[in-house]
Amino acid sequence: MSPPFWRRALAAMLAGTLLAGTPAAAQLPTLGDTSDMTSSAERKLGERIARELYRDPDYIDDPVLVEYVQAIWQPLLVAARARGELTSELDERFAWQVLLGKDRSINAFALPGGWLGLHLGLVGATVTRDELASVLAHELTHVTQRHISRMVSNEAKQLPWIVAGMLLGALAASKSPQAGGALMTGSQALAIQQQLNFSRDMEREADRIGFGVMSQAGFDPQGFVTMFEKLQQAARLNDNGNYPYLRSHPMTTERAAEMQARQPLTTRAPVQPALEHSLAAARARVISNPSVDAQRAMVAEPDAAGFAGMSRVRQAAVLYSATFAASRLRDGAAVQRLQARLEASVAANPVGQRLARLLGAEIALSQGNTAPALQLVDGVARRPELLLVSQAQVQTGQGAEAAQRLQTWVANQPRDAAAWQLLSAAYLADRQPLRAVRAEAEARVAQLDYPAALDRLKAAQEMGRRGPGTDHIEASIIDTRTRAVESLLREQALER
Repeated sequence: MSPPFWRRALAAMLAGTLLAGTPAAAQLPTLGDTSDMTSSAERKLGERIARELYRDPDYIDDPVLVEYVQAIWQPLLVAARARGELTSELDERFAWQVLLGKDRSINAFALPGGWLGLHLGLVGATVTRDELASVLAHELTHVTQRHISRMVSNEAKQLPWIVAGMLLGALAASKSPQAGGALMTGSQALAIQQQLNFSRDMEREADRIGFGVMSQAGFDPQGFVTMFEKLQQAARLNDNGNYPYLRSHPMTTERAAEMQARQPLTTRAPVQPALEHSLAAARARVISNPSVDAQRAMVAEPDAAGFAGMSRVRQAAVLYSATFAASRLRDGAAVQRLQARLEASVAANPVGQRLARLLGAEIALSQGNTAPALQLVDGVARRPELLLVSQAQVQTGQGAEAAQRLQTWVANQPRDAAAWQLLSAAYLADRQPLRAVRAEAEARVAQLDYPAALDRLKAAQEMGRRGPGTDHIEASIIDTRTRAVESLLREQALER
C-alpha cells in the first residue's frame, strides 16, 4: 500500500528542495528571533506543501463530496470568527481550504497556512455529519491556535537530520532503488512524525475550542463523543494501520472523558444518520476502495439477505454505493437495475433525489449520453450541476453556452481549477484557442503551479503575436497575468 498522499507530498517538498541544491537550513522560511513562525512564513510553508498535494495522484476534486464537505467547513469558519478564535489577520492571510485525498485510511490533518487534508476513508467511516464536523473543528483549531507554527519552530533544529536521511536515500537510489527507497521512507516517516504530532496540551486545547466552535456552528456536540468512541475502540484493538489519525492525534481516556463531561446532563436519544450524509459517505467509500473485489461486494450488497432489515437511510446508501460501483465496473445491466431502485428509495426526499439525479447524470455522461446532464440546466447555480452541464455542452458542441456559464463562475471562484480547466475545453470547442490557453494557465495558478502557468501564458503570448485577427483585449489580459505570475515565481524562489 502506498504512503498516504500527505506523506508523499511533504516528503516531495523536502526532497525537491534538497535535490535543487538548496542548503538544509533553507528548508523552512526564516523563523526570525521569536519561538513562533510569522503568519506570513507559515502561509508560504503551507503553500509549498499544498503545491505537492495538488500534484499527488491521490488528490481528488469530486464536486459532490467537495460541496458536502464545504457545507460543514464554512459554518465552522463562521463560528470561529464569531468566537474570536479566527483573527482577522489569519483570516486574511491563510488559505482555509480543505483538500480531499482518495486514501481509504481514517485520517485528517492540519497543515501550515490554513490548509487541511481529509481522507475519504474518514468521510466513509463517519455515521453523521456531526462526527465529520468534530474532526474538522479539531483540525481548524490546531491552525487558529498556531499549534503548527509553534511545533515547527520547536522542531526546526531537527530538520538537518531529516534532510540528511533523504540525501542518503537519494544517493542510495542511484545504485539500488530498493535500498534508496527504504532509506527515504524511513526519513519521510520521521519527517511526518516531527511535523504533525501535537503535544497533549495542544490536543486538549483543540478538543476544547473545537467543541465550542462546532457547537456554535449548529452541529450536535454529541458527534464529538461518538467520533471519540470510534477512535478509542480502534486504539484498543491495536490499530493495524487503517487509523493513521491515531498516530498524529493519540487518543487518551482523559480526552474522551473531558468531551463526555461537556455534554448536557439530559438524556439524549441516539442521533439518526441523515440521508445526505449517508449518501456522501457511501460515495466516499466507493471512491476510496477502487479494487474490483471491493466494488463487486458493494454491487452485491442490495441483494444480500440482511438488506431488507436495514433502515431506509441505510438502504438508500447501500443502493447508492452499489449503483456507483456498478458504473465503475462498467456493468450496464446492473447500473440500470440498481439505479431504478435507488431513485425509488429516495423519492420522498428532495436532497436524496438531487444526489441520485446527479449520480445518474454522471453515469450517463461517462457512457456518452449527454441528455440527463443537460436536463440539469435549471440547477446550474450549484457547482456539481454546473460542471456536469458544462461537460455535456462541450461534448455536444455547445462551447459558447458552456463558456458563458463558466466565465461567470470563475469570476467569483477564481481558485476553482476544475472550472478553469473545463472553461479551457469550452473555449476550444468554441474555436477560441487563445482564451483556452489562458484558462488552462489559470487552472495551474489555482493549484499553485506557477511554472506551468507561466509556460502556458508564454505560449499564449506567442500565439497572440503569430495569429491573425488577434483579440487585443484578451492579449492585454494575458500580458497582465504573465507579469503577475512572474512576480509569484520570484516570490517562490525567495522562499528557497
